[in-house]
Amino acid sequence: MEKRRVVVTGMGIISPIGNGVDTFWDNVKAKKVGIKTIDRFDITEYKAKVAAEVNDFKAADYMDPKSARRMELFSQYAVAAARQAIEQSGLDLEKEDVTRIGVCVGSGVGSLEAMEGAHKKLLDKGPKRVPPMLVPMMITNMAAGNVAIQFGLKGKCNNIVTACATGTNSIGEAARYIQWGDADVMVAGGTESAVTPIGIGGFAALTALSTSEDPMRASIPFDKERNGFVMGEGAGVVVLESYEHAVERGATILAEVVGYGATCDAYHITSPAEDGEGAARAMELALQEAEIRPEDVEYINAHGTSTHHNDLFETMAIKKVFGEHAYNLNVNSTKSMVGHMLGAAGAVEFIVCVKSVMEDYIHATVGYQVPDEELDLNYTKEAETGKTVNYALSNSLGFGGHNASILVKKWN
Repeated sequence: MEKRRVVVTGMGIISPIGNGVDTFWDNVKAKKVGIKTIDRFDITEYKAKVAAEVNDFKAADYMDPKSARRMELFSQYAVAAARQAIEQSGLDLEKEDVTRIGVCVGSGVGSLEAMEGAHKKLLDKGPKRVPPMLVPMMITNMAAGNVAIQFGLKGKCNNIVTACATGTNSIGEAARYIQWGDADVMVAGGTESAVTPIGIGGFAALTALSTSEDPMRASIPFDKERNGFVMGEGAGVVVLESYEHAVERGATILAEVVGYGATCDAYHITSPAEDGEGAARAMELALQEAEIRPEDVEYINAHGTSTHHNDLFETMAIKKVFGEHAYNLNVNSTKSMVGHMLGAAGAVEFIVCVKSVMEDYIHATVGYQVPDEELDLNYTKEAETGKTVNYALSNSLGFGGHNASILVKKWN
């Protein structure tokens, strides 16, 4: 069969700087930083003191209380963002063939909080006190499962787990299902809620987290003084449709997904390949699928974690793909405001790319102050409003060597 076009018709976000795409985007433009001192548990003995936590989230705003009680936070975030996206899309699920609507929502780690609580009960009171719902509330696929159950979606239901590339891979693979006829509509994205003692302790032990206690100087991608990422949380979910399906029902099309690339470094469990080769191939594959030249891209939403290795090697990868045009690009990192949302990061950054091509607005990398001699691209110190953004490329890199790039095109 002929490959079908894939368009975006709905978006939803739960984030440290606002719930709902409009609120989130307004705060992006206002350069709001959602990072603060962790207050969910005693951080006295922890090396990392700050995180980007979701505030003002009430599950009851998006689902009935009984359903919410059977979900851990990462699943609640996913259902909430999915409801926003479906509502924006205008899908009337009572009139749709729900066997042709699927779900591809991933989480990098599932519920660490559920595991921590159950482990304490196991040690303190024995195995008979382990909660009977521990496993179905903890495992990563329950975000996708709960979204499908909440909205009665009976098509493909997948949970992709590629660490920090999860959100981008989920949307990219969902687009593939539509392109080749496995589904007409996909609800896709990523979710995470890992601001927990073991989450912070584990990443800090790996020396991956920033030790800065200043929220404005903790997540500073591409800055010479960067020293690690800041843990974030939340969810990003989008509705993807075949072009034909969207037109037939009179949907408002927001943007088009025109390219997707996924590769592996096969190099190291935590570090990207030192020459950026794997990330470069993912970008090249996305460009090849879209059948465009590197010079056609105006903007890259970088993985940009604020770690030394990521920002350096990703910059090298961009130069490898774009050559001299790399210096004409705007490169930024949304993580400068929301921290690293792990499995949700790529999905939220995809939404940023959609908003950027819709409004010709490229947000600032907030907090970027001290240039690094090794990093010499335009990292968008101030917001760019003077260029038309026809193509936006979003990158994600995950532990294990996973690389994913997805290319968004302005809808004309």
